Amino acid sequence: MPAIETERLRLRMLGGDDLDDLARMFADPDVIKYVGDGKPASRDEALRALHSIIAGWQDRGYGRWAAVDRTTGAFIGFGGLRSLLGTPEVVYHLTKQQWGKGLATELARAALRFGFEDRGFDRIVAIAKPANVASIHVMEKLGMQFEKHASYYDIDVVQYGISRDGFRWNGSSYNVFPDSST
Repeated sequence: MPAIETERLRLRMLGGDDLDDLARMFADPDVIKYVGDGKPASRDEALRALHSIIAGWQDRGYGRWAAVDRTTGAFIGFGGLRSLLGTPEVVYHLTKQQWGKGLATELARAALRFGFEDRGFDRIVAIAKPANVASIHVMEKLGMQFEKHASYYDIDVVQYGISRDGFRWNGSSYNVFPDSST
């Protein structure tokens, strides 16, 4: 389970020590507004999500990382790749204090590069509720193209996608480490 360092972030495996931070994020109504049913989640739901994230890596060989500040080591969110009905999907969730700094784009761009270069995917998608203009803006900054309006798990979304040939790395720092212990 590799770790990645970008210019400002370290993406590492989530673990039990991240539960408090994850639970705080899931309990914040602003952070969770466009996720699932939009209602804050309990600590138990955060724990189930943590176990699901860890299992994703074990089952598929890709998944979501904890995103920490590369300088301070502070937890700032999580993101990476997950399976959307068998198709790799890039996701990003940041604490409210980190919004508007370009970190979601930095995290998502690293996840896309990992998916295309290290896991050999031909195409990766992203979805957002239509009212989540900030997330849609991130998708567009990544070079993703609108594909369709869709419904997944009874949630209406817009879907964007990008192919390996369409992906462009921006030349910023990107280092992959063999596992999260480095």
